[in-house]
Amino acid sequence: MSDENRIYTRTGDKGTTGLFGGGRVPKSDPRVAAYGEVDELNAWLGWVLKAEPDAWLHERIEQIQSDLFAIGAHLATPPARENRRQPHLPPLPVDRIEAMESWMDDASADLAPLRSFILPGGTDVAAALHVGRTVCRRAERSVVALHETDFVDAAVIMYLNRLSDLLFICARRANRLAGVEDTAWLP
Repeated sequence: MSDENRIYTRTGDKGTTGLFGGGRVPKSDPRVAAYGEVDELNAWLGWVLKAEPDAWLHERIEQIQSDLFAIGAHLATPPARENRRQPHLPPLPVDRIEAMESWMDDASADLAPLRSFILPGGTDVAAALHVGRTVCRRAERSVVALHETDFVDAAVIMYLNRLSDLLFICARRANRLAGVEDTAWLP
């Protein structure tokens, strides 16, 4: 196999990984955890697409997946420091935060008001969105933890916070479109 098609490099065999802009850190580094969890979220959103959502949601999930790649690139790039270059990065999807708020308003217009907590589940699309929502919350917690020790653009935290809300609303919407009622939590 040619080197250009080979994915393994053996450079991580000792538990370290390279960052954009140079430098190596342990794979347990908070920065690696943060962008790894954003990557996991992106994979879950791929699963949502596999569950065949309606066209409205499909289009938005594809946009979000692209956004998450840009966010991951920013998280994988520590601030420029001595002996570390600052590579060119895609812009953060800051405008998408407001767009997600609009999407939530549209998606929740026909939903019954929440009167209790609801249990995750319902259709395949809704269940996958609920898992995505929980992975998004975990990614958000990791990004906040990284932000406590190193620079993270505040827009990344805002984006993930808004995205988890959107995924919740979209799960409820997916169930409604399929005629499946949310299951209320009855303590």
